Amino acid sequence: MSQFSVRASQSVPVDAPAAVVAFHSGRWQEAREALARLDAADRAGPAHLAMLAWTHHKLGDDRSAEVVVNRALELDGQDPRALLVKGDMLSALGAKREANLYYRALVSLAESGAAVPADIAPGVARARALRDRLAAGIFDHVREELDRAGYVEGRSSARFTHALDLATGRKQAYFQQPKAFYFPELPNAQFYPREMFPWMDRVESATDVITGELEALLEQDRGFSPYLQTVAHLPSRTDYPLVDSMDWSTSFLWKDGQATPNAGRCPQTLAALADAPLCQIAARSPQVMFSQLKAGAHILPHTGFVNTRLVCHLPLITPPGCKFRVGNDVRSWEKGKAWVFDDTIEHEAINTSDRTRVVLIFDIWRPELNEEERVLVTAALEAMDAYSPTVAVWS
Repeated sequence: MSQFSVRASQSVPVDAPAAVVAFHSGRWQEAREALARLDAADRAGPAHLAMLAWTHHKLGDDRSAEVVVNRALELDGQDPRALLVKGDMLSALGAKREANLYYRALVSLAESGAAVPADIAPGVARARALRDRLAAGIFDHVREELDRAGYVEGRSSARFTHALDLATGRKQAYFQQPKAFYFPELPNAQFYPREMFPWMDRVESATDVITGELEALLEQDRGFSPYLQTVAHLPSRTDYPLVDSMDWSTSFLWKDGQATPNAGRCPQTLAALADAPLCQIAARSPQVMFSQLKAGAHILPHTGFVNTRLVCHLPLITPPGCKFRVGNDVRSWEKGKAWVFDDTIEHEAINTSDRTRVVLIFDIWRPELNEEERVLVTAALEAMDAYSPTVAVWS
């Protein structure tokens, strides 16, 4: 507590509402005196202390402001006004990097939807601008040093480039979030390098034949049904726009580990997958399907159930304007160009074209799992299902 606040408390009664009104009216001297009396009476919370620090700062007494704002932050390290005052004081001293610690915290609060006083909106904008300038400056400095070290974006390690993007804030970090079964110590890769899967050559080379079998199913309207369907007596996401909708529909060749009637109608498609390490788990896998996404449809962000598998897409009908995001990596489907991704990392799909998009989807074992681990994972998941049978759902 400053000497000023002790003297101010000795003769005038404490009136918290009046102090706040004076503060928001910009009557800094009057507000400082009233807030100091509140503090001396031990009735000042973090928000009041932040206001008191603000008035000290406005009146040029940064020594008192620093003492009070530190007390406010000790009580509540997320008080937005205290964060702004601390950042402004450090910025005025030229300590831009230190100020940025508080500015970044303030901006994160504002962007998270937390309540931030309306009168500090200009301060939030100022904090955001400084944060962005510092990030750009740091990035430019780091890039200069990396250039000297031989770094070339697009040619150097893709993993390092991803790390650099995360460190400089150009991308957000996403992690595996399986809904049902988590196997630890597996790579947290969004898309896997295509060259890791040489057996995919056979799949891609069969694109035209597979497309022909797909078109026959479409002409005969064979087996396409909504991917998300309500099930009697089970909870359902009735608020999800694609439940029971043909805007996102599938025709399964293998479903929950069993062949469907359409498997016999698509022999060349299944022959192309002969070398793929398909998961073999009773009542769960493999899953092999044609997936339709109608014009304008949007599969909202979601995650899969187990991280012991990867999901493969072979694009077959790919109008422009179709996007697929896994984590912070956004791609467009190109006919005949397959990819492999981790579906336990948040992903979504959108079709902004005026035509339907169709891809072949199937799941495979993660290459990092050895044979023993695959056997044990299979036994564990099958045992879980046998003990508590449920509807197998794969996203």
